[in-house]
Amino acid sequence: MLTSNDGAVRSEDGPRPRPQNIFEAAAGYVAACAEDDQRGIDEAQSWVSPEALSFGVSELASRAVLAIARERGESPRTVARDLLGLPAE
Repeated sequence: MLTSNDGAVRSEDGPRPRPQNIFEAAAGYVAACAEDDQRGIDEAQSWVSPEALSFGVSELASRAVLAIARERGESPRTVARDLLGLPAE
């Protein structure tokens, strides 16, 4: 079994798509949204259920806000509001 550059698992019988997990789907979806890439959005949405994608996107958002908060030395609430362009509380 070999893996190609596109991530598909290949066997002697030919290509076999690699299953995607919710975090790969979330990362692909969020990146595609940021780049306004409708094809990438559609592809990521096809990898997992809408519920799983929602969970993955929420987890990605939480981790991103925490990482930025640590870098800035600010609270996650302050960072989240700033990223969304909301006024400080």
